[in-house]
Amino acid sequence: MSPAGCPHVNGFKVDNWKQNLRVIYQCFVWSGSAETRKRKAKSCICHMCGAHLNRLHSCLSCVFFGCFTKKHIHEHAKNKRHNLAIDLLYGGIYCFVCQDYIYDKDMEQIAKEEQRKAWKLQGVGEKYSTWEPTKRELELLRHNPKRRKITTNCTIGLRGLINLGNTCFMNCIVQALTHTPLLRDFFLSDRHKCEMQSNSCLVCEMSQLFQEFYSGHRSPHIPFRLLHLVWTHARHLAGYEQQDAHEFLIAALDVLHRHCKGDDNGKKANNPNNCNCIIDQIFTGGLQSDVTCQVCHGVSTTIDPFWDISLDLPGSSTPFWPLSPGGDGSTLNGESHLSGATTLTDCLRRFTRPEHLGSSAKIKCSGCHSYQESTKQLTMKKLPIVACFHLKVSVCRFEHSAKLRRKIPTYVSFPLELDMTPFMASSKESRMNGQYQQSVDVFNNDNKYSLFAVVNHQGTLESGHYTTFIRQHKDQWFKCDDAVITKASIKDVLDSEGYLLFYHKQFLEYE
Repeated sequence: MSPAGCPHVNGFKVDNWKQNLRVIYQCFVWSGSAETRKRKAKSCICHMCGAHLNRLHSCLSCVFFGCFTKKHIHEHAKNKRHNLAIDLLYGGIYCFVCQDYIYDKDMEQIAKEEQRKAWKLQGVGEKYSTWEPTKRELELLRHNPKRRKITTNCTIGLRGLINLGNTCFMNCIVQALTHTPLLRDFFLSDRHKCEMQSNSCLVCEMSQLFQEFYSGHRSPHIPFRLLHLVWTHARHLAGYEQQDAHEFLIAALDVLHRHCKGDDNGKKANNPNNCNCIIDQIFTGGLQSDVTCQVCHGVSTTIDPFWDISLDLPGSSTPFWPLSPGGDGSTLNGESHLSGATTLTDCLRRFTRPEHLGSSAKIKCSGCHSYQESTKQLTMKKLPIVACFHLKVSVCRFEHSAKLRRKIPTYVSFPLELDMTPFMASSKESRMNGQYQQSVDVFNNDNKYSLFAVVNHQGTLESGHYTTFIRQHKDQWFKCDDAVITKASIKDVLDSEGYLLFYHKQFLEYE
């Protein structure tokens, strides 16, 4: 197939083809209303074997449903010379002459419009997908025949990175960023408008890096230009000493944010940082701080932007607000709260609990007009699309003695699915007298996240090493150890000593 697209689409684009295509999407693909879902359940069966499954496709030229796996739709296409069919599960359009799924701008627009209508009818937002190729990715795939087919076993995007001398701290963050779906879509769609001098823009280099990753090449990439630009724009990271991966992440986001400012197209920002660049759209959240006077109970509230949340390890004597009244062995976010075990939920509960500031940190109360003792509580006012958690305990707890400096292993368990609802500012009113009245709304998915990358640290403070687990598809994980990439199990991921955890919102707000 040529990069220009499938030449057989024009044969379908006659008469009322747009309306006909909309009907197929409305009734048999997305099925937004209850009526269309019933119609799909009754009507969508293979006209040759009567099966509902086996990747059912619908002919775009006539009313015929056929199995793709058993090639019943192929037989129909050959006999009737009907070249195009639509996948009833994913909505992709297949050409039997090209023998491949095709991209057509007009058809894709109709598909997206009908999908969004269906989402609105069902009352949900845009579902986060781990693999939805963009136009740029499709062009790259077409130029690389070995990676032309998009399947669940596709390894597009998996590529090792050469260690240039203690640069594993950079490699692990690059792996996490290149597998952030919305960031990938931005860089592969050529949306960056560079306003800087040539060869000095980190965004341009990241764009090139994404294209290298998704080109299909298997040999490890050498990120020497990226390292040079990082040294240029974040001089505190320059040199060949081992650096902290978390510090590199924040520095990289800061430089990308500064170099992306010309890409917002004048759109109104919807984040606390008042910026609409791609970095702030994805990573920026709002942290609410409530300071309450202990005398008049007046509350002073401020909201600050954040790119990540650094979490301390709760001590054994740390009090928590219970998840439910009188609850002793509770479960939240799929984490069993066992004796002696520390979970990500524990860390978040500690982070958002009220803290008494003490007599040495009195503030001037606007209500009392005098300095009074107060309490401070942090909650999430606005959640980012990608939530990054920095578990400070994983690297920063070290045992110091006259002859020994060693890392103390402290594991924090973390879930594949995370619900941030209990830590929202809107949930604060539900906590009375230190208790959280838990109410689970199965239809509220606004604050639910899925894990897609984990950065780990092994070794000592002086000679540590960073690796990354990344999720390529729904349940397929890989371990990235500089130039070496190996398949990993979900157990390998969840049993690892996570240092940085990357979660992506399951549902995005539709605008």
